Amino acid sequence: MLTANIFSRLTFRRLSLLLNVVFFIVFQFILTGCQPQILQAETARSQWVVSTLSDPKTFNYAFNQEFPHVFLFTAEGLTSLNAMTTEIEPALAESWEISNDQKRIVFTLRENLKWSDGKPLTADDVVFTYRDIIANPAIPTDWKDSFKVGKSGTFPQVNKIDDRRVEFLLPEPFAPFLSATTGGATNQVGILPKHALYKSLTTKDSEGKPQFLSMWGTNTDPSQIIVNGPYKIASYTPGQRVIFQRNPYYWRKDSQGNQLPYIERVVWQIIESTDTAILQFRSRGLDSVEVSPENFSLLKREEKRGRFTVYNGGPRFTQTFISFNLNKGRRQNGTVVDPIKSRWFNTLEFRQAIAYAIDRQTMLNNTFRGVGTIQNSPIFPQSPYYLSPEEGLKTYEYDQDQARNLLLKAGFKYNPKGQLLDADGNRVRFSLITNAENRTRVAMGAQIRQDLSRIGIQVDFNPINFNTLVDRLSNSLDWECHLLGFVSGTVEPHDGANIWLPDGGLHTFNQKPLAGQEPLVGWEIADWEAEIGRLYIQGSQEFDEARREEIYAETQRIAQEYLPFIYLVNPLSIAAIRDRIQGVKYSALGSLSGTLWNKYELKVTE
Repeated sequence: MLTANIFSRLTFRRLSLLLNVVFFIVFQFILTGCQPQILQAETARSQWVVSTLSDPKTFNYAFNQEFPHVFLFTAEGLTSLNAMTTEIEPALAESWEISNDQKRIVFTLRENLKWSDGKPLTADDVVFTYRDIIANPAIPTDWKDSFKVGKSGTFPQVNKIDDRRVEFLLPEPFAPFLSATTGGATNQVGILPKHALYKSLTTKDSEGKPQFLSMWGTNTDPSQIIVNGPYKIASYTPGQRVIFQRNPYYWRKDSQGNQLPYIERVVWQIIESTDTAILQFRSRGLDSVEVSPENFSLLKREEKRGRFTVYNGGPRFTQTFISFNLNKGRRQNGTVVDPIKSRWFNTLEFRQAIAYAIDRQTMLNNTFRGVGTIQNSPIFPQSPYYLSPEEGLKTYEYDQDQARNLLLKAGFKYNPKGQLLDADGNRVRFSLITNAENRTRVAMGAQIRQDLSRIGIQVDFNPINFNTLVDRLSNSLDWECHLLGFVSGTVEPHDGANIWLPDGGLHTFNQKPLAGQEPLVGWEIADWEAEIGRLYIQGSQEFDEARREEIYAETQRIAQEYLPFIYLVNPLSIAAIRDRIQGVKYSALGSLSGTLWNKYELKVTE
């Protein structure tokens, strides 16, 4: 009996020890699983860890169509935008001169500029970027839309004066020119290295296309990516992270002459869920994170204990909307959009009815917890060109009776079950897609499905992977309705030219095939669509500010009347940033999805 008791106690102790060991291992696994981004934390103290929802799609800035993107860390332009003052400031160019007739601009580069491989950055690189890439008809870059001057869409002539000076000769005055040169921090033109990329422009692939079209994809060895920004790409692990290393040849220095940036390494964690990102931030795995409305109160309560600060920069520089595919074009193997549904989508009363049927105030109250504003315009309230509802901008207050009346007026009808049918008896039903990684958009889509069911429309809501969604919008064009957002980096309306010009690279609601893609037969441009494009050209030619305001006011009136985008709710720009990150200058304009516009002067303190 005594022996049995001793054995029992020994067995219990061993079992307890074993359980403790297992618990410790599991606990460590959970911690490292929740915080995979803590990479060699003991040896990399000068490190800033931030997150993004999806993998980068390119390392070639000329082909970027996403936000946020790696070029926020790696690229600079001739100028930069101060996110606190909204002023355009010198960057790679230390100064510029504009002629009295506004048709000649001469930039002077800083002395001794270098690329991340140590090679000189000169006027040759500027000419290469603007003349050989942007003005090259064989290169389908969205940068083109920012530099097409006048009705003819002529590009500026670019000439090298000497190694440090470049002149741009414009066919006519072009008001947004400087804004378009502001580089990686605003999604505008960043200078690319001629010595690394010129050969790829002159060398053809097996299809006779420039090899440049396939240069610097995300499968490229990061050591081959030559940049001029504060950081260069050190490594990329798909589905996990991009690591940026300090660029030793970056031009900026502080007032004491110390090389910038201060932080040695940035870890950009790829976390395909906003909820998971918040969990990692709360467990100290991230140094900064965008705060969604549903997490605002929680993080605000934890500020002191968690040793971080919640910054509120006001309304985000984003447009959140649903949009119908208005493309009437056809491919050889069939139409882009089902012709029956295309007729619905291209009926103005249908789009207006949808706008009236969505309860945006409830969306603001519930999904956004009141942390935002209802959106009615493609131009941001902070912009001097914004037209408010009080100034006459059309709005669509929640009114399902008005929605039904518009549908009946357009020839739709209801069956005894309350289901909406078109004039031919077809049930009105369409698919709505959004990016599944964004919890807020998924919640918005669920409400839209419910709201539209109340007027007899069946919405098949299908959140999908962001990369798949982008491919549908820009390549296959195979979609019916999407819920997405655009991000801007400036208060200049022409920053949206690639959205509003009919041949723009982000004219998603009626997308023209990009260079090299199969052409569309029967692609049409509506009169109102062409008029917005015409006004954007006219606005770019106007230097009188009062007149510019009126031109862009008219673009907003047309957009709200014809609804290529049905705007929803604009959240506030809120971020939580660890107090160990010093030097933060936070604004909605400079939040850049948590990557912060002044990253080159941030410091880490322990």
